[in-house]
Amino acid sequence: MLGFSIRKKTDTNKLSNIFVNSLIELVENGYQDVIEMIKDDAVFVSDPEIPSNAKQQFLLILIVGNVEFLRDRFEDYSVEEIELEIVQKFANIYGKSEAEFSSLIVKTAEYISHYNFPSKNILYGMSKAIFRKFNLSDYQESYFKSQNVPNPLFIKRLDEVLINFIWDWDVFLKKYKL
Repeated sequence: MLGFSIRKKTDTNKLSNIFVNSLIELVENGYQDVIEMIKDDAVFVSDPEIPSNAKQQFLLILIVGNVEFLRDRFEDYSVEEIELEIVQKFANIYGKSEAEFSSLIVKTAEYISHYNFPSKNILYGMSKAIFRKFNLSDYQESYFKSQNVPNPLFIKRLDEVLINFIWDWDVFLKKYKL
């Protein structure tokens, strides 16, 4: 057996297609499990009512988080080109202009950064953003509700769930090269 692996060559268009389609499929198949985990979590004193636009917000948070992880993994490549391809594809899927979808991404990134400050932990920021976007503070015990902060035990459990929605760039780079 040979001591090396042969990686398939790909380009940014194929990479962004794989990423976008995989992320959409992952959300379609896993979103309801996340909602059930939230509703069943013991930190809430009453059943959380999830907003009607929660799935869209969830996807936007995942896109922003995954793009942040992308920046960490593709230092040698043209990250801007990959990001542009991703934005173009999502804009096309959702019937928005590139500028509109890019604006949504920027606003979501700012939202995550605001509620994650001063931490730089991307996953933690994603969990806190979901907590805020889903208005989960209203359903917590009075101590955390009065402080308007998430229960850290819940955030830890949500982190553990969200890790399953993070694209594994290392595995991708073992199979493909740009």
